[in-house]
Amino acid sequence: MAAGPGNARSRFVVVGGGIAGVTCAEKLAVDFPSEDIFLVTASPVIKAVTNFKQVSKTLEEFDVEEQPSSLLEQRYPNIKVIHSAVNQLKSDEHKIFTEDGREYTYEKLCLCAGAKPKLIFEGSPYVLGIRDTDSAQAFQKNLAQAERIVVVGNGGIALELVYEIEGCEVIWAIKDKAIGNTFFDAGAAEFLIPKLTAEKQETPIECKRTKYTMEGSEKKERPAAAPSDKLGSALGPDWHEGLQLKGTKEFSHKVHIEILCEVKKIHSQQEFLQQQQTSLAFPKEGKNVEPDEVLWPVYVELTNGKIYGCNFIVSATGVVPNVKPFLDSNNFAIGEDGGLEVDEHMHTSLPDIYAAGDICTAAWKHSPVWHQMRLWTQARQMGWYAAKCMAADASGESIDLDFSFELFAHVTKFFNYKVVVLGKFNAQGLGLDHELMLRCTKGQEYVKVVMQNGRMMGAVLIGETDLEETFENLILNQMDLSSYGEDLLNPDIDIEDYFD
Repeated sequence: MAAGPGNARSRFVVVGGGIAGVTCAEKLAVDFPSEDIFLVTASPVIKAVTNFKQVSKTLEEFDVEEQPSSLLEQRYPNIKVIHSAVNQLKSDEHKIFTEDGREYTYEKLCLCAGAKPKLIFEGSPYVLGIRDTDSAQAFQKNLAQAERIVVVGNGGIALELVYEIEGCEVIWAIKDKAIGNTFFDAGAAEFLIPKLTAEKQETPIECKRTKYTMEGSEKKERPAAAPSDKLGSALGPDWHEGLQLKGTKEFSHKVHIEILCEVKKIHSQQEFLQQQQTSLAFPKEGKNVEPDEVLWPVYVELTNGKIYGCNFIVSATGVVPNVKPFLDSNNFAIGEDGGLEVDEHMHTSLPDIYAAGDICTAAWKHSPVWHQMRLWTQARQMGWYAAKCMAADASGESIDLDFSFELFAHVTKFFNYKVVVLGKFNAQGLGLDHELMLRCTKGQEYVKVVMQNGRMMGAVLIGETDLEETFENLILNQMDLSSYGEDLLNPDIDIEDYFD
């Protein structure tokens, strides 16, 4: 039931029906059972967290389900869902105005309007933006007609998508040297690649544990087109020893990866014909690339000079915080990544306005092993914590920063492997002053830890390693592990016995 016509007021108003907004509204509804909580959302469905499971101190698993908002109102009778987009925010009057012509006055407002896919080219009917696994599943259904697509982007979504696509040629353009750069380094990418071609069960090969120190020389190899990123660590020259993996160029699952490039231009079929350019056929193993005989609806020109025709282009190149509806005549502090800056109590720079989830930029001084990533887990944590902060402020209490911001922790699945990432898992912001240790059993598990001054700063665990709780504790308590050396990852030593 939406609020009646005209003006309505509520102590708490939340904007956005995604994970952050719904979690925030639910927590407020429980804490203030006698207050009406307004949840303003443009979409008829909301995203609800289901099957929530606390796996360890900081790791949590849950499913995300789209549900009609009436279900939310049944569960929480004091949540009133308002189906309309926000037109304008007048922060000095404590009012929001919705597209259906109504206005709502708030005491405290939480903006959880999420983010939008960053499209490589706006306005082309041949470019589809994908920003979460929901849209990825919907996309899979639309794929039925396509013979070839070009996927642009190198985060988790692109990775999942390419793995799921069958019966269609995929040209995958990435700006990095290796796939999955948001979550992994080159080593983890190579561990996963055989899954793109997997037809037979391979026997696990135990690979020796190795240790790398960072080298400065890697930096020069980035192409001019790619911004130098503060993220990530380059692996030393011998990281692939003992992995015996095929190069990215060779696999069969109809995926061809073009590395170190971005999209320069998109040409319509007509433009392509007028310019009399040559496009390339799908590269076949061991053969020279031949010109394409087929005429395609759209053509992609890459910065490496190659042109491929396709049915459509998938832009999986990350997201931009959806701040636009709220900026007009409001003087918000905006973060470098375009989000609304929030302090450690999820306050924006304007009084009584909070923000959570993808729309915000965590502008407080972070723990050394936490960083912001626009993920469902963080949207849930921020939404819940924002509600706690709103409640504390409303009753004049003080509150400490939530424990979930002590350690970055995320669990997900890629290519059907369980993937856990902890702390500075890609050595984010550690510079060259760190080393990596690695243990890998092909087809079974991949374990990488990031060490600095004898202390564990981050880890990537792929497969059923059962190491997440031990490593979580080691990162949180910053114990000096120098004396263990490479035995830290020795599979014959039960590391949990040491540190529980």
